[in-house]
Amino acid sequence: MKATTDKTVVTPMASASPGSGPEQPERMEKTLKARWVWAIALGSAVGWGAFILPTDWMAMGGPAGAISGFMIGGALMVLIAVSYGFLIKSFPVSGGELAFALVGFGRTHAFFCGWYLTLGYTCIVALNASALALLFRKLMPDFVQQGYLYSVAGWDVYLVEVVISMVALAVFAYLNIRGTALSGQIQFIACVIMLVAVACILVAVIASPQVVFSNALPAFPKDVNPIAAIAAIVAIAPWAFIGFDNVPQAAEEFDFPPSKAMRLIVLALLAAALLYCAMIAAVAMAAPWEALVAGDSAWGTADALTGVMGGAGMFLLTIGITMGVSTGLNGFYVSASRILLGMGRAQMVPKMFARLHPKYKTPYIGIIFVGAVCLISPWFGRAALTWVVDMSAVGVTVAYLYTCLCAYRLFRTTGAPVREGTLEGTNSTSKKVLSALGAVTSLVFMGLLLIPGSPGALGKESMLALAVWSLLGVVFFLMRRKHNKTLTDDQVDILVLGAPRPEGSELKSARPATTTGS
Repeated sequence: MKATTDKTVVTPMASASPGSGPEQPERMEKTLKARWVWAIALGSAVGWGAFILPTDWMAMGGPAGAISGFMIGGALMVLIAVSYGFLIKSFPVSGGELAFALVGFGRTHAFFCGWYLTLGYTCIVALNASALALLFRKLMPDFVQQGYLYSVAGWDVYLVEVVISMVALAVFAYLNIRGTALSGQIQFIACVIMLVAVACILVAVIASPQVVFSNALPAFPKDVNPIAAIAAIVAIAPWAFIGFDNVPQAAEEFDFPPSKAMRLIVLALLAAALLYCAMIAAVAMAAPWEALVAGDSAWGTADALTGVMGGAGMFLLTIGITMGVSTGLNGFYVSASRILLGMGRAQMVPKMFARLHPKYKTPYIGIIFVGAVCLISPWFGRAALTWVVDMSAVGVTVAYLYTCLCAYRLFRTTGAPVREGTLEGTNSTSKKVLSALGAVTSLVFMGLLLIPGSPGALGKESMLALAVWSLLGVVFFLMRRKHNKTLTDDQVDILVLGAPRPEGSELKSARPATTTGS
């Protein structure tokens, strides 16, 4: 692969000519160290699922199918990471995929990319908070299951459980408002603790004299084609690895060269895939997996590990899930607020979202908004919330697709003549091919989620939630259309990117410089 330089084309907002457009937004401080960014990607990608859902995944694909599916899914994510790495290097601004969609396809596409991501990230914040309540429900059922309120979709909602989720949401909102450096440090420490806990679980299970490796057989569910079993797990890869795409959201805050972002993403994806596989392997070996899946346990992972390790197993699992939930809450607060920051700068949503805290220099309006929305979610019950979160995988896949297509549009073949004003490192046939493969991978993921009868097809409730959110997006876009026409495309580019859109994009070269509207 052709090497590229560390040169970044996008210049600071201060370079914009005074009086050339609307008031330019304040940029965020560069406080994020590389290891903190890696932890944001890893901690967001793993979350609570690795510690609660191994039995669900084995029910779909068996031990071998689940492990193979996660390894293949991680490898496919690396294809997509190539495009992310290039675009982060070229456009290190808050907003990530919103900025990429703007560069490649214009304001309308950027709005809907941001619209889906905002919902997806916000819902994952809410789901992580509910996962923390679920942990307490398992550890202290008599305490948590007090103050019964009602049932939603078969899930009993208790007042104590609601309060636990709300407190977690409030605490992490406060930490994020206090500063990116603080949340980054917490993220890194939590990720290290989580990795140590998982390593201890796997080693303890393998070393246990009562573990029989035949517990992990058969490799695939009976009467299920192995390819279909693996495909069912690969289909959830966009959901399972959501989080590595948090890196571009924080790119404006890097205190290191943005060219390092791709390596951090790949390392985070590798660590996430290995962590998922380690937890699946540990649970599969700890107890006969078919009996575990067929049982009616609310948390099969805990039952399997405590059966082998006793209280130590529950202790390590509790540490792992607490760290996973904490890193998920923290990481997606970062992403959701930065997407809103980018949309606020572009005035796709009210301009107040572009404000930074006068002392801590964080997008506090977006953080408060995300927290306020999520504070409503515990009252609806976890079962209903999972419908919306399942749907959000589509929104994230849309963002993957926009990123890869934007990179494909900017990359040129190695021998193509270099034009003045184009980005550094765009002449690379291999990268253009990889970005095309990333786009195809994104389309495959989307098909697995949306095509009826596919192994990973969304349920009717999730499809309905997707339709409702899409309709709301259209309505909101039309409501803002009149205001959007007060800004030219070039002004929006300056507001979001900090500089004019680079030459070399077909969209840029094909439009008049003073075009208005979307």
